[in-house]
Amino acid sequence: MTTVRQILEEKGYIIHSVSPDSLVYDAIKLMSELGVGALLVLEKDKLTGIFSERDYTRKIVLQERSSKSTKVCEIMTQKVFYMTPDQSIEDCMATMTRYHFRHLPVLENGKPIGMLNVMDVMGFLLSDKEFIINQLEGYISGTSW
Repeated sequence: MTTVRQILEEKGYIIHSVSPDSLVYDAIKLMSELGVGALLVLEKDKLTGIFSERDYTRKIVLQERSSKSTKVCEIMTQKVFYMTPDQSIEDCMATMTRYHFRHLPVLENGKPIGMLNVMDVMGFLLSDKEFIINQLEGYISGTSW
């Protein structure tokens, strides 16, 4: 069973974040520069929300608000689902699928240590399945010994 920790060890324990008082424009600019679709919203190292492209499109663009005068805290997703390092990637995919999330923060002892996106999880799930298939093919053909 592949765990969240294993994914982070390969991907890196990287956290991209903004403060709740950041302007939405600055957060979107940062996301563009980093090539990411979501940022953690941290206040004194405490996770207070998550800000995603989805938040931007639904709460700024569609509501015709200004990203240069709206703070992240006004439109961020406040109810944040998260994973812990010892949870499985199957847990991640189940949560992402059930709630239609593309990003999941990873918390250890209540502190953010990284973020997973759906591509990270899918990549590991596919590599795990591919390994199992190769092992089974080798077993069936008698070449795995």
